[in-house]
Amino acid sequence: MTEKEKVAIIGSGNWGSAIARIIATNTAKHENIFEKETKIWVFEELIDGQKLTEIMNTKHENVKYLPGITLPENLIAEPDLIKSVDGATILVFVLPHQFISRTLSTIKEHIKKGCRAITLIKGFVVDDQDEIHLISDMISESLGIQVSALMGANVANEVAQDMFCETTIGCADQKDQEMYLKLFNTKTFRVSTVSDVYGVEICGSLKNIVALGAGFCDGLSFGGNSKAAIMRIGLLEMKKFAQMFYKGVESETFFESCGVADLITTCVGGRNRKVAEAFVKTGKSWNDLEAELLNGQKLQGTLTCDEVHRFLTKKGKIEEFPLFFTIYLIAQKKVEPLRVFDFDEVTTEFKK
Repeated sequence: MTEKEKVAIIGSGNWGSAIARIIATNTAKHENIFEKETKIWVFEELIDGQKLTEIMNTKHENVKYLPGITLPENLIAEPDLIKSVDGATILVFVLPHQFISRTLSTIKEHIKKGCRAITLIKGFVVDDQDEIHLISDMISESLGIQVSALMGANVANEVAQDMFCETTIGCADQKDQEMYLKLFNTKTFRVSTVSDVYGVEICGSLKNIVALGAGFCDGLSFGGNSKAAIMRIGLLEMKKFAQMFYKGVESETFFESCGVADLITTCVGGRNRKVAEAFVKTGKSWNDLEAELLNGQKLQGTLTCDEVHRFLTKKGKIEEFPLFFTIYLIAQKKVEPLRVFDFDEVTTEFKK
């Protein structure tokens, strides 16, 4: 008898809880493929004096990060990271990318041999030599397992409310593609698969930089034409970056949900756009705005912007990505937001 797949979800924020709802629903639906009980690792917090994991396991709701949404009863909140991955054959990583190194070091000696992973994490990690590391590579190298990626136009609250959307899974193995379709696809969460893991993952990271530019436009009360220009130019720089530095990235990937669709929805309604708008209007720091506006969630765009800037500086390629560079300078308060469309001039002025 073929062993059933056992799923562990690592991360329980807004997006982690939304995708866990889908995963646990599908593990219950496809009990011939998956073990019904699905564990989700939850960073323990006290909510009105009660542990968040206890609330989730009794009320079946993540009252802090996804309030008002009922979670499946077969989704089990686990505060111990090592226990949450015990025996799992599929690891679903969905936590802020600044925590991935610590998480991998914790579970490295405790995962099941032959397990696979899929990352939903949008961001990079840059080392002391200013080299970029993709999350999928970090997971693969640390744990010695095959890693896929899921990215798309997936605003967590809308996904949790079963509003129709699409997503893209980059997976090199045909059989695993079929398995992931069973794990993630629903009537309202439409999944497509491609073999281009790097392309899918890079789209999910770089779009947050462009979203900052879109937020600057909103903060300046520019119209739809201006934001559309930011998105178009940003998409070109995303594509150029991916194909310049990573072999095998396909142009078609940028027309999947992970590409242009995710870019659009992030620039219209994402957290990076929201905070960037407030950054222009209030003049407050990014840390203060994150604390005020995101209810414990992390702002990914500014960190990714800084990481990409460091990497491009080392490679001597700043001039080839003038929009990314200008967004970085505005985020650092070295250039006024009003100059977001002067990116060619700004790059000439500030290049080293």
